[in-house]
Amino acid sequence: MQASKKAVLTLQDGTTFKGYSFGHEGPAAGEVVFNTAMTGYPESLTDPSYEGQILVTTFPQLGNYGVPPSGGEDTLQGHYEGARIHCRAIIAQDYAFHHSHWLADRSLAQWLKEEKIPGIYGIDTRALTKHLRQHGSMLGKISIEGCPEVDFYDPNAENLIALTSCKEPVVYNEFGQAPDALTLPLAPDARGRKTVVLVDCGIKHNIIRCLLRRGVRVVRVPWDYDFTALPYDGLFISNGPGNPDFATITVENIRKAMECKTPICGICMGNQLLAKAATAKTYKLKYGHRSHNQPVRRVGTDQCFVTSQNHGFAVDTDTLPEDWEALFINMNDGTNEGIRHRSLPFFSAQFHPEASSGPRDTEFLFDEFIALL
Repeated sequence: MQASKKAVLTLQDGTTFKGYSFGHEGPAAGEVVFNTAMTGYPESLTDPSYEGQILVTTFPQLGNYGVPPSGGEDTLQGHYEGARIHCRAIIAQDYAFHHSHWLADRSLAQWLKEEKIPGIYGIDTRALTKHLRQHGSMLGKISIEGCPEVDFYDPNAENLIALTSCKEPVVYNEFGQAPDALTLPLAPDARGRKTVVLVDCGIKHNIIRCLLRRGVRVVRVPWDYDFTALPYDGLFISNGPGNPDFATITVENIRKAMECKTPICGICMGNQLLAKAATAKTYKLKYGHRSHNQPVRRVGTDQCFVTSQNHGFAVDTDTLPEDWEALFINMNDGTNEGIRHRSLPFFSAQFHPEASSGPRDTEFLFDEFIALL
């Protein structure tokens, strides 16, 4: 029997859930959200879109396959979606203290302790998830036996995009090569490859991998960087955490880029920012979409796809101007899952075609973007 300290999750409405600690023995606070995926906790923990959030996993067990080595560099990890854990804490019904996987080099508990991230098990995550579905995602805080208390923290009240974006531009030459420091001004690629400017709003690293595997040269720039002066063949806008209203600088740069009619693609936060650049509105969902099993339909067709998702905000389709239209819709609740311009090469997806983790059914969207360059 493992000796674990008692832990308590307290929600903003006063509801409490008691369990035990298996990670860092310290307090944490953030927005409590749930994910219904069965696998992928290393990818979820390092996904910058979870910045400031306490992640509840509905699958009964956590930690059974351990954690892979980091690999790569901070600017492009081998097995993770970011250079560090972005969740404030993780909650499970049960924790496997003995893991088994050929790639694992440590346990989940060891990793959480190294990065000072609390983990709780022994909580009725079914009851917790039902509570969040009924009342919506809400603030919460974790207290560990013998540790000091902390106040509630609202991550949506600050600019999480600026917190998770890269600070300096980076160039990735081609798949398999390490990135080089960016020296401006950029010259067109002498070897004839297409150049994609990638706006980092808190990017998942598999987006970078998916682009590089398709042979393009990628110039990754910070969220507030004026990329419009750079020579490029296509613009890609990444995912990211929090409220899209904070990215006003990014939206203005996207509007300037749209005037050039160069191909534009966005994912998740990128879908919301492209919509805002087109003058549409966004809003906060009651409890968001965070899973590997969200069904979406391509508008105007009978094509349906199972997608990986992680977002708390959505585009209001009714506010799209006449020259824009919905590209995908969610088959569960009818919310927007992507937009496109009716005549220009601009489109985006609210879900994650790069998966990692999750189904890769929609990775073809990267091919559609590359074909436009």
